[in-house]
Amino acid sequence: MKKVLILANSSEGLYDFRRELIEELLKEYQVYISVPDQITVEKLAEAGCQMIHTEMNRRGMNPFQDIGLFLAYRRLMREIRPDCILTYTIKPNIYGGLAAGEKGISYLPTITGLGTTFQRKGLVNRLVKLLYRIAFKKAQVVFFQNRRNQAIFEENHLLTGKTRAVAGSGVNLVSHPAEPYPGRDNPRFLFVGRLMKEKGIEEFLEAARAYANRAEFVIIGDYEEDYHRQIEEAAGAALLNYYGPQRDVHTFYRDADAVIVASYHEGMSNVALEAAATARPVLATDIHGCREAVEDKITGLLFAPRSGQALQEAVEAFLRLPIERREAMGKAARAKMEREFDRCQVAAAYLEEIKQAVDTAE
Repeated sequence: MKKVLILANSSEGLYDFRRELIEELLKEYQVYISVPDQITVEKLAEAGCQMIHTEMNRRGMNPFQDIGLFLAYRRLMREIRPDCILTYTIKPNIYGGLAAGEKGISYLPTITGLGTTFQRKGLVNRLVKLLYRIAFKKAQVVFFQNRRNQAIFEENHLLTGKTRAVAGSGVNLVSHPAEPYPGRDNPRFLFVGRLMKEKGIEEFLEAARAYANRAEFVIIGDYEEDYHRQIEEAAGAALLNYYGPQRDVHTFYRDADAVIVASYHEGMSNVALEAAATARPVLATDIHGCREAVEDKITGLLFAPRSGQALQEAVEAFLRLPIERREAMGKAARAKMEREFDRCQVAAAYLEEIKQAVDTAE
């Protein structure tokens, strides 16, 4: 069997958002996966993948650690001799791409979002763009999760070959079925994600303080940055409920009246897709990666990013809606997911490009 090597920075992300693609790959290929964590490694191994632990500092810019990652990827490729490589997120995309290009192996990177790199100016920004430019020079195809990210890469002359935009990671419509709307007079707003500034946790906390007497606020997710004190104080004052990281996210979507996505940037918000598939309205920042998933005043509400006031205005507007209108938004959100974001369609796009890459390698 031909071999496919997947490089990523999270086993959990692969299992949650790319499991369907991996299951299809396993029907035709030997699948090797390199990740730095152990969260869902057992499940991926049980599915038939050969798992490899590779150390990675996901967020740091230590040049010695990054060189070590490049060398580790190069060693993996020498040992496995894959016919095709898939990479996800910035470090696997860059260092996996550099190693694959050096060895002449077909590889397909995915831009899952711009992250903080493109928000900053200066030397780091220029260095990362240079690395992208070199790493992507020999890519078979570069996948993007929204067209604005694709345009930014084109404007910065980081692409020389084929590109393809897909509907994010899509959403599993079976794992996230439409649920009856709860329709509370005092609605429950849900935040799902890493507790970090760029996910809009500060704006969410401001909204909880302002509207705790008229609504419930719930957070699930792990700490990425130090918000322990703020969360504990807010929970202690009965402004919100914090449940930590959860594997069964769907139950929380089901029990919410609306989901808030206050991110500053996204490739494509998986939270928005999963909430919409569950037939819940989404209040999201008006940015690429959210506005593709949310139709303003039809499937949810859009508001300006980085603004606690804008989020509070969106919460106020939602509170004024009759319950029947909120429920109708949720139904429209589910219909949009069925039309545009079925994960099977996303997996099919990858399988098509992977087959072509493997055939070309022959």
